[in-house]
Amino acid sequence: MKVLMIGAHQDDNEFRCGGTAYKLVQKGHEVRFLSMCNGCGGHHIMTPAETTATRAKESAAVAKLLGVTYDVWEDQPDCALVADLETRRRLIRYIRRFSPDVIIAHRTNDYHADHRASAQLVMDASYMLIVPHECPDVPAMRKTPVIMYNEDNFKEPLFHGDLVIDIDSVIETKLRMAHLNVCQVYEWLAYTSGQEAEVPADDEGRFKWLCGMDLNKWYSDEEVMSKPMPISRGIRFARPAARFRDKLIEEYGQEKGSKIRFAEAFQICEYGSAMSEEMRKEFLSL
Repeated sequence: MKVLMIGAHQDDNEFRCGGTAYKLVQKGHEVRFLSMCNGCGGHHIMTPAETTATRAKESAAVAKLLGVTYDVWEDQPDCALVADLETRRRLIRYIRRFSPDVIIAHRTNDYHADHRASAQLVMDASYMLIVPHECPDVPAMRKTPVIMYNEDNFKEPLFHGDLVIDIDSVIETKLRMAHLNVCQVYEWLAYTSGQEAEVPADDEGRFKWLCGMDLNKWYSDEEVMSKPMPISRGIRFARPAARFRDKLIEEYGQEKGSKIRFAEAFQICEYGSAMSEEMRKEFLSL
């Protein structure tokens, strides 16, 4: 499969579907990340130019770790992404050139305007991908890709976990990937969540702080769901398994599904093609 993961910003794909990306690559599938914004707004001390350059280096390190291609729209600043016709056509051309089987993206109900615009652009582009007279300079696709939404916690409308992927075997890699996003995890996100004073100065201490939990210990679903959820720490990555325990048992069986600690959840988008049973089985076999 060819899988395109579209985020508004660098780190959106990593945090929401990085474990699935790594497992796909391990099985020989091709994965590409697209960040529609250049990252310039994601810091409270560095200048926009310094932030963009720093985040580019961090994203390159993530791409190397996961084995993915990582594209960034370097001319699109943070906090200014809009779902206009010009950007839609840019996205149509981009998607057609890669011709993915699956697209994973944001939902439109989200706290960040860039996330909402990114989601709207994916939806607006979805049908146009197969329309030959729209953007005729790039050949139209013959079939709309399967489109899935990343998990979120918004309730109107509620996110549905239609496909929940076990990532227990790659959770340390996912945390190492988050660890590479230094200016985000340990600086910007710590600043926005009021946790700056908690962040250790040394690399090893920072990674331990990032984990925030014993990765080898079983925590009950009730315990996981009741803990405060720092925006990028280990407990965040444990929540999908606790939240969608019934779905994991349905997908993986009682014995395995009841023991999965870390997962990533996706909702099938009705704007894309239906997911075949063969594709579903391939995702669950990762």
